[in-house]
Amino acid sequence: MVDQAGLEGMVSKRRDSKYRSGPSTNWLKAKCYTIGEFELLGVEREAGKPAFALMGEIGTRKYVGSAFINPSRAIRERLWKRVQEHAGTPPKGMKRPATQWVKPGLIGRVKHLRGEEDLRHASLLGFGDEDQDH
Repeated sequence: MVDQAGLEGMVSKRRDSKYRSGPSTNWLKAKCYTIGEFELLGVEREAGKPAFALMGEIGTRKYVGSAFINPSRAIRERLWKRVQEHAGTPPKGMKRPATQWVKPGLIGRVKHLRGEEDLRHASLLGFGDEDQDH
């Protein structure tokens, strides 16, 4: 029902519980995700931090957010190979020094929280031209 309504999720609580700040098993949030296609703008890599895929709208390359890179070693290696093969310049107005930019045209499949214009809780699953083996 929540998914069909296109909502981000739903919070449920125990009838007798009162709200309090911090983690609790009395209040739970069920999140709804969807999968969409976005253009890969680049990969941000900083020592000691997880790498992120910077994603944009297909065609306009307008930045919409970052996505975690799937922890699968095979997917990370395929991603890095493509980034190196398609090395490019940053989109207009984007300045992120730890980023390896790519040329336009590389489309990625991203799982993200439903109901938002920008990406939230997003992860890169693979590329549109690959077999969907996830």
